[in-house]
Amino acid sequence: MKAAAAVAVAGVGALLLSACGVGGGGGDATASGNFADCPENINTCNEVPADQLQDGGTITFAIEKNIANWNVNSAEGNVFETGMATKAFLPYAFNSTPELTTELNTDLMVSAELTNPTTAVYKIKPEATWSDGTPIGAADFVYAWKTQDARECPDCASAGNGGYDQIADVVGSDGGKTVTLTLERPYTDWQSFFGSNAPLYPAHIAAQQGDINTPAGLASSFEWLGANTPTYSGGPFTIQSWENNQALTLVPNERWYGATQPRVDTLILRVVTDATQEPIALQNNEVQVLYPQPQVDIVTQIQQIPGVSQVQQLGLTWEHFDLNLRNPALQDTALRQAMFTAVNRQDIIDKTVGQFNPEVVPLNSLMFLPQQEEYTDNLAGTDLGSGNVERARQILTEAGYTGVGQDLVAPDGQAVPDLRIRYTVGNAIRQSQSELFAQYMQQLGIGITVEPTDDLGTTLTAGEYDIMVFAWVQSPFPFGGAQQLWLSDSGSNFGQYKNPRTDELINAAASSTDKAAAAQQLNEADKIILGDAYVLPIYQKPTLLATRDNVANVRGNATLDGPMYNVAEWALRAEG
Repeated sequence: MKAAAAVAVAGVGALLLSACGVGGGGGDATASGNFADCPENINTCNEVPADQLQDGGTITFAIEKNIANWNVNSAEGNVFETGMATKAFLPYAFNSTPELTTELNTDLMVSAELTNPTTAVYKIKPEATWSDGTPIGAADFVYAWKTQDARECPDCASAGNGGYDQIADVVGSDGGKTVTLTLERPYTDWQSFFGSNAPLYPAHIAAQQGDINTPAGLASSFEWLGANTPTYSGGPFTIQSWENNQALTLVPNERWYGATQPRVDTLILRVVTDATQEPIALQNNEVQVLYPQPQVDIVTQIQQIPGVSQVQQLGLTWEHFDLNLRNPALQDTALRQAMFTAVNRQDIIDKTVGQFNPEVVPLNSLMFLPQQEEYTDNLAGTDLGSGNVERARQILTEAGYTGVGQDLVAPDGQAVPDLRIRYTVGNAIRQSQSELFAQYMQQLGIGITVEPTDDLGTTLTAGEYDIMVFAWVQSPFPFGGAQQLWLSDSGSNFGQYKNPRTDELINAAASSTDKAAAAQQLNEADKIILGDAYVLPIYQKPTLLATRDNVANVRGNATLDGPMYNVAEWALRAEG
């Protein structure tokens, strides 16, 4: 998923949930072929001059999940693969770079500036239009704001409302090409508004599905955007066809206004949910680009395919176990603490991702990643994630549980029910992590059923799990991301953790004009949430990008934007 913080992706949609990250600007990345210089030149590696590119041709990119919902700003549609797909046809004001920074999207924008702590002014390129000729303008910004602000649309099931509920007004001028956003109070991550984490949808199309000046009309149009394959585009490509669970076929948008015109005739995003088939498809040239969740066998197979380049990165993607607090048994903090104490994260790493990436270590924060200067070890002094089974059993005994290590019985005399852990289908590492989790719990007397899901977004939003293992893919906006993931009323707070104190700290951090103080507030909230054992971070997840050597200008981007961040530049190298 994705996040500005999941698609699982974080502000609203600043994070994406990932059923699916190298260096992100630093570290010793595993890289070969066209990507050999990525660790040193992460923003330009595999760059090829225009006179060495082929005109036309097809590039096929394998994605690991079906697109079940087209509204990436919704909780259900806020999935990493959907976020990548929409990079081809939805506009946005800011995007994330491979070095984990934020930059203005100059294809759409002339400028976007904070003129005072509570006012941002956006200037849109005069020539920017939707594919039907309608100008991209203030109405689209207003629609994006209102559908992600629960005050304006209480029934819009948005991925989160980070900062959007602090907007007092969005007003257009200059024929809609200047947008002035007024905040009720400062917002630290204001650049996450209307960014690649939460792209613009066409207000004029939405208005055909309901009166977007009313909460009911906003909600009906917001739902419609998720349910219907887009026939519109404000990006370099437009959708030619969509075959459910098969492939998304994109062709150049004839009304594309950006600086770089697509070189390929066709871009295909082929759905391959069985990860074991991805290296085979790459070897057979059925696909030319892979961005799989790295697994031991897959990494090994890709390294053995001639004519293929690959690179791993550690960036803004992190793996975690989530508990569903809607289950009455899991509402007991002591039980949750015991469960997470029994989990051995280093053992998990050693048996999974550590076999192909020695840089991976346990992650000790929910708020920041190690490359971010605000990162703090907030699990220091605790046993959470340590695999200390004796301490876990002690926690249960002290809390009044019986049958510890055999058949666990709660203090009220009720047997602790078997629990269900779920993972994304076809992901061998997630399956292994789930099976290891079950083994750890068996030592406490807790039965665990391991079950895959083929629809991560729906499974999470519907609460059809007790424990879930997945990843958040973040943008460089930690403060809005924290609002998306951890606020009591956020649509991305799937397990329904509620804590007024952490809400207060997170909202204060998001409204601060002092980033150092804001980071302290997030770290304080982090310690509280970790102590409540709601989510256990496991590790910073490596991304893996592999391409055929004739593919140019594709590179890793270990943020929620993924390699599609520069999709207009993708091309084939000229032969000879």
